[in-house]
Order: sequence, then C-alpha cells, then structure tokens
Amino acid sequence: MALESICGMDKMPFMKSFGSRTLKQTVDEIRLASSNMDNPLAIMAPPFENPRESVNKLNAVSEVQMDFDHGTTTVGFVYQGGIILCVDSRATAGNYIGSQSMHKIMQVNQYMMGTMAGGAADCTYWDRALTRECRLHELRYKERLTVRSAAKYICNVATEYKGMGICMGMMLAGWAPEGPSLVYVDSNGLRLHGKLFAVGSGAPIALGILDSDYRLDLSDTEAYDLAFLSVYHATMTDIFSGGMVRLYHMDQGNWRNVANKDCQELHEQYSGVRNQQAL
Repeated sequence: MALESICGMDKMPFMKSFGSRTLKQTVDEIRLASSNMDNPLAIMAPPFENPRESVNKLNAVSEVQMDFDHGTTTVGFVYQGGIILCVDSRATAGNYIGSQSMHKIMQVNQYMMGTMAGGAADCTYWDRALTRECRLHELRYKERLTVRSAAKYICNVATEYKGMGICMGMMLAGWAPEGPSLVYVDSNGLRLHGKLFAVGSGAPIALGILDSDYRLDLSDTEAYDLAFLSVYHATMTDIFSGGMVRLYHMDQGNWRNVANKDCQELHEQYSGVRNQQAL
C-alpha cells in the first residue's frame, strides 16, 4: 500500500475501497440536493417529467393522499394611516389540523412584510429567498428593493416553476417613495397591485365584511377593529381557519405587531356586541 501511495495508484477509482466510493457518491448527491444553499433558484426537481401529471398518476394508484386541501385567511388593506395585515394561525393538511400557532406573516425586513397562504413550505422558502435578495440588493446598490420589484421576483420564480406543484398566494406590503404599496402574487405568476386583498379559503367571508365597511379614511382603531372582525367571521365559517388572529400595522417608519387575539376571545367580544344590537 505504501508503494501504491507513492506512485499515486491509490487515487485511481478501481483502487478505492467500496466504502470510500459510496461516501463520495453520497457527498455528491448531498451537494446536488442542497445546491439551493448557494443559489435559491436551483431547486432539485422530481426525478420524472411533468411532475404535476406524474404525481396525479401516482396518487391514483397509491393509498397515500398527496393532494392535501389548503386553507387559511389572510387580509391586507391600505388606509390613511398605513397598511394593515391580519391573519389567522391554523395550519391544516386536509381535514387534519397540524398547528394552531403558525406564523403567517413573514418579516422580510424592517420596511417590508409578506403573508402566507397555500403550502407552508413553499411560502416559507420563497419568503426567505426574498429576504436574501433584499439584503443583497441593499449591499450591492445601497438602496432598498421596492415592493414592486420584490413582487416581480416572486412572480418570475412562480412562472419558472409553474407546473412543478408550487402552491402559494402571498401579499407583499411595504412603503415606497410614492406611498404605501400592497401587492398580491401567487403560484400561477399572477401579480396584482391594489388597496385591499383577502387570500385563502376564508377570503370570501372576509371580503364580505371588508366590502361593507372599508374606506380609506379609517382611523387606526377602526382599521384594527375591521381587520379583526373580517378574520373572525372567516374563522367562524371556514373550518380551515382558526387559532390566533395576529394583526400588524405598517407605516412609513416601521411595522409593529398591534395585537394577537384568540378566536374564542374575538367570539366573546363580537357575539356580545351583536346581542346588544339585537336588543
């Protein structure tokens, strides 16, 4: 073995032990599978063509359900005092409640926030990738990445991976030189700019409340109450929404967590108001 080492013969593949060859193969596979650590856009795709169609075929012949129902309620709107984001905290997998304490508002940085609806893993991963891009943009160009540019980044990602099974519907909120900015993006590559959005399975119920009482000249107290009321009604009607209701307020200087209230607490508060109005 000493002579082989001196001559360099031990470096030839056929001279390596089976264990070392297996170890190198494992390292190469790990490096390939974790390539997104260096480049977040380089995600390892499933080892077959047309993942969406192939997964449906595998699901048809398998007893394991792979197409879970997604559910949540996220609300965002712009008013004269800034931007309001309000979300529930229930995470579900079909009819199974996986968590009652999911954080569905991601703090991208001190001037931008995002909400999550759809697949928790997809939303969390791309929110973190966006956080990285925002920080790199600040370091390279000495200026903030605007909300519109951040939304375009997520939209381009969704378009590139369209048909790969990504499921997400996000709102991005932040402050631009021209004022507050609220943008909706989803996994189909759709990008919408607006003043009011509700995303998730509870969105139709929340929009029913928002359409009735929303206006731009709301006071801070009125805006907080409207956000809580809309998400509360969604949690009472939509079984996929529930848990804690978290409310964030963003103004030109910063964002802050206004309050976190349990659905039961909101139920006692608003059901009491309705009973008094009925009397």
